[in-house]
Amino acid sequence: MITEDLLRISSNQGVSSVDSSHLSRLINDSDNGSTDHSNSTVSDDAISKCTFIPGGRRYYVPISIDEACIPVVNKLFDSMEEGMEFYQAYGRLSGFNSRRSTEKTDDDYNIVSKYVVCSRAGFNEKKLIVSNKKSSQVKRRRTVSNRCGCGAKIILRVVSGKTYRISTFVEEHNHDLVPKSGRQFMRVNRQMSIISRKFVFDAANVNIGVSKSHSFMKEQVGGYANVGATVRDFRNFSRDLKAYVGERDAQMIINKFKAKHASCESFYYAYDVDSEDHLTKLFWADAIARRNYELYGDAVSFDATFDTNMYNMVFCPFTGCPAMKQAIPISFAATDEFPATRHRLCMWHIMEKFPMKLGNYLCKETDFMEKMKKYIWSSTLEPAEFEKGWTSVLKEFKLEVSKLFIEADAAQLYTRPIFYKIQQEILASCYDMRIQDIGPLVDGVKCYMMKDVLMKDKLFEVKVSQNHADCSCKKFVMCGILCRHAFCALNHFEVVKIPRLLVLNRWSRTAENRPSSSKFGGVSDDFRKMETVSLMVSNIWFSFQKSMNKAGVDVEKLSYVDKVVKQLNSDLGGGSGLTKKAHMEVMMGPQPTEDITIHAPNQCKNKGSGFKRFVSQREKAIKEGNKRARKCKFCQSSVHDARTCPKKNNSSAADAEKNKSSIEKNKSSTVDVTGEAEVDSGHED
Repeated sequence: MITEDLLRISSNQGVSSVDSSHLSRLINDSDNGSTDHSNSTVSDDAISKCTFIPGGRRYYVPISIDEACIPVVNKLFDSMEEGMEFYQAYGRLSGFNSRRSTEKTDDDYNIVSKYVVCSRAGFNEKKLIVSNKKSSQVKRRRTVSNRCGCGAKIILRVVSGKTYRISTFVEEHNHDLVPKSGRQFMRVNRQMSIISRKFVFDAANVNIGVSKSHSFMKEQVGGYANVGATVRDFRNFSRDLKAYVGERDAQMIINKFKAKHASCESFYYAYDVDSEDHLTKLFWADAIARRNYELYGDAVSFDATFDTNMYNMVFCPFTGCPAMKQAIPISFAATDEFPATRHRLCMWHIMEKFPMKLGNYLCKETDFMEKMKKYIWSSTLEPAEFEKGWTSVLKEFKLEVSKLFIEADAAQLYTRPIFYKIQQEILASCYDMRIQDIGPLVDGVKCYMMKDVLMKDKLFEVKVSQNHADCSCKKFVMCGILCRHAFCALNHFEVVKIPRLLVLNRWSRTAENRPSSSKFGGVSDDFRKMETVSLMVSNIWFSFQKSMNKAGVDVEKLSYVDKVVKQLNSDLGGGSGLTKKAHMEVMMGPQPTEDITIHAPNQCKNKGSGFKRFVSQREKAIKEGNKRARKCKFCQSSVHDARTCPKKNNSSAADAEKNKSSIEKNKSSTVDVTGEAEVDSGHED
């Protein structure tokens, strides 16, 4: 009864949360004969001390707080913001949120006093709605922290200039404080840091939703309590990003391209708008892409089926060189502390490719791999010994690149993937070609008629000279490499080197050494600077994770890491000073200050829009092949199902006949029994 009365009284006083453990401890104290009018209770693991006064009202005071973090009257601050941040930090340690409240100003509108109160101070206001001469009071929607008239606060008063002091400090709360296990959900701890905002932005760029990005970050930092924000905070920031762009989407991207072009003349862009200034087409190419086009522009891949954006505009990328070629010189460059390192290929991957390149027979049914491993995995061999052993194994299994001079020239001229294709054509020219006819030499050109064994003795005409070759198969026109017919004719014509007119620059090893005709000054430096910053950030994260791995679960090591990190934060000074809006400006570019002249694109209606694409017969066959075959549950046959199973029909007919005979038998039995009953009945009469 006492517990129920105290609960009811506390509810009437506006307290929304009750800790029954505090009440039980109080009741035990009263049962033991305590006669004090105000009782307080605290446990070993408590975060606050609960005090009861006559009337059942309770007050909570934070405990186990460092004295340097507790506000005291007449404590001075260099600014009002510093005082409010101090009280906010105190609330974070104690388990309550704070908010700004009343302020007083002088005649010059300078703030002379400022109230900073608990977030649960005051009460929820009721909104008066008048409709059809009738009034009704509507409460605002409930939030996590309902106001209950808490009186905890500090009052900051100006001393002189920008110096403020604490003139009043009320420590007692009329509600329980947030336990340590739930403090990650407090508003003071739910702040989107720069890392969190950047993570949401990067995740959105690769189409990772807010919930998944929050879960992924939770796994990275070791729990929800370490994220520093909830899913709702992530979702709100994603909403703010979209609102930041809004209808300024097209104008912002054009302004961004203008800024890029102003800082680097090699950056090129072009766009087109319709009659209402809506963006319809957009093209851009940076300096690296333009350089690649100059080197390899004889063939361009234009993929119009890649992807579409929110406006259903098709994104068509032009493929370029791997980014690895740009990152390797930066990652492995020499520094003051370490010498330059070499980028080497993984031996395991090389050995894995032997069966693919040489075939299963040679690698699995002979001792080729065992003899090759003898030289590959040895760390004591000198280079000359390795080359000798490698050559001996190739000679034993008849794998020596051939004795043709033109093949050796190709090995020095082409990149490795292209050389393998050229080598196949050269070998086919030796074994699969038959010279049918040779014409006379006219102006240094001789005509050959070639019979191709691989194509059912089809004839091809090849015209060759010392510096050119032309075949009727047109393989060079289509693929950019010489055919086996041309190599056969060149070999017969005693040409020992591939004519340089027939070597495309894109296939050569020295393609990137070609001088540029355009001005790309300064572009590489900017690109390297961005890559350097990105690489440094990655290395810092890797080093920190490596330190945490070494610390493991050792308390002393973790304490040392914590001490070093705190000292590092102190050495780095205050926060980054980057507000949410400023950070969004860094990530997405500044908002246009002038009037919008380029509007966002309208929804495009592309060819075939609204219809599913046609699926080829091959795709249908693959899809059907991946499906699990349906089987009849009666006979396990895959030809038919249970509905058309002949055994089912036969058994059904047999069961029906059996049921029919049993019914007839039951009827006859019933008649017999009835007759006997009548006879017996008559006999009794």
